[in-house]
Amino acid sequence: MPEKAPNFAWFFRPTNPMVHWWFKFMIFGAFLGILILWGTDGLNINTFQKDFVVVKKLNNSEILSQSNKDSNFTTTPSFPPRQKNISNPTPQVSDNYTKDHNSWIISELEANYSSNLLSKWLTPGGEPCKDSRTVEIKVPSFDGNDKEIELSTGEIHEFVFHALDDSGAPHCLGGDYFEIDLSGEKWKSRPPVKDVGNGTHAFSLQVHPDFPGDYNLTIILLFRHYEGLKFSPERFAFDKILRVIPIRFLKSESQLPPINQCRSFDYSKDVWSGRWTRHSKNDSCPISDDGRYRCQDPGFSCPAQWCNGPLGLLESNGWVYSTHCSFKFFSPDEAWGCLSNRWIFWWGDSNHCDTIRNILNFVLDVHDIPAVPRRFDMNITNPKNPTQTVRFTSIFNGHPNDTGNYQGLNSLVNPEYQELLKGYFSGNVVPDTIIMNSGLHDGVYWPNIRNFIRGADFAASFWASVVEGVRRRGLAPPEIVYRTTVATGGYARRLAFNPQKMEAFNGVVLDKMRKYGALGKVIDDFDMTYPWHYDNRCNDGVHYGRAPLKMKWRDGEIGHQYFVDLMLCHVLINAMCVK
Repeated sequence: MPEKAPNFAWFFRPTNPMVHWWFKFMIFGAFLGILILWGTDGLNINTFQKDFVVVKKLNNSEILSQSNKDSNFTTTPSFPPRQKNISNPTPQVSDNYTKDHNSWIISELEANYSSNLLSKWLTPGGEPCKDSRTVEIKVPSFDGNDKEIELSTGEIHEFVFHALDDSGAPHCLGGDYFEIDLSGEKWKSRPPVKDVGNGTHAFSLQVHPDFPGDYNLTIILLFRHYEGLKFSPERFAFDKILRVIPIRFLKSESQLPPINQCRSFDYSKDVWSGRWTRHSKNDSCPISDDGRYRCQDPGFSCPAQWCNGPLGLLESNGWVYSTHCSFKFFSPDEAWGCLSNRWIFWWGDSNHCDTIRNILNFVLDVHDIPAVPRRFDMNITNPKNPTQTVRFTSIFNGHPNDTGNYQGLNSLVNPEYQELLKGYFSGNVVPDTIIMNSGLHDGVYWPNIRNFIRGADFAASFWASVVEGVRRRGLAPPEIVYRTTVATGGYARRLAFNPQKMEAFNGVVLDKMRKYGALGKVIDDFDMTYPWHYDNRCNDGVHYGRAPLKMKWRDGEIGHQYFVDLMLCHVLINAMCVK
């Protein structure tokens, strides 16, 4: 006899109480799961290891960087978004425009940055052109031009491009994150980009008359519609090179104002728009056994206006950074003369550890401290003059426990950690300067931009209260120098601490520090690192200051470049020592 089929009628019987109970349980569980995913923009990140050790993936941008290297140093390729509130009428932007008056490109942090960013992030779609996804762009001034593109040096040339979806139709919502690079043999910069909010982006190109020649303008779409701000953004990364446009800059009669050496008031600018220029090149510059590149004599002098002092100290094979002002390179004697008898307090991520070590080894000529731990407090003595000392105190802010990770500004909710920090400012002698940044760990911790804004507000109010407490006791309050977080490089461009997120977080912290009156000076390390972030030649993804070492680097080459962080070392000393 054939076997009877099982009878499931009991299960489908509408009055069965067991079915009612299980059905309610499953519905509740599904609803709870949706809420969790919605609140965090994705699943928890549990694959990161200590010091951000992650798996490397080859992408289009790394292919770009590999095709633009010279025999010694990489020669490859927005400030926080400043678009108008998209609830206002959309501004009309012409396809191209050239300013013929003599002025440098200037970038500014948008007023009410945090609230405006949140408003744009929350802007709904609801229309086909807003719900579409950008996959391509149209650059009216360059597309379809079979002739060689020539621009004059000195002038500011303004252009626009428009976002397109996969059907070629316009995408009409903001939030796409484009990486734009302008690179020549002796020039590297990030052209300022403005998201207008309707799928149109405006950008500006400018090259000094001292640097005519052939350039490449490269445009990469890294993330779409603020997806770089998500909790786990790697799965949303687009990371595609959309244009590589050859441009020839012809020397013109236009003259730009000279770049003067930075003074104290120059550090009041929240957003920089600088450039790296090259003033020497040694084609036969092998790596030494200690991992260093001594391509020029240490005393090699920097050309006027681009920097002041011995450029050879930077070990950059001729590269130097300048912005709205230029920087002095300090000899050990000059640096000690400035820093002696001072107390410098550092609060930030592990990039601070590298920078402190590099200041000690390269600038102050102190070589008995090969590594700086996450918590560090030491009186440093000049090995050539025992009467000169400087105190460096560094407290890691990635976690309230110095062995932990991925808390960032949220570390400040820990009462014991708060008391640890306050303790350094409660005595009769307090630090002269606080150098701080929010750090890469914030990129991993905060589930969305709304929560980070709250965390940054709490952090700014905390530090404002610390400084005010010192002032009320009749002591000279420390000056806060905010060093913006770096642009992560190569493979790390797609991860939780990607450039779109770090740029937004930098803007939020600056906005909140200004709100509480706690900000003294700003050093825009994001702008400084950006031209070198497309690959890992100058970074390991998250650090630009790793100690020189003649060993295989992340990109497969022997050794790595460390001059980007050395530049930061001298910029920091400029900020503390130049009046």
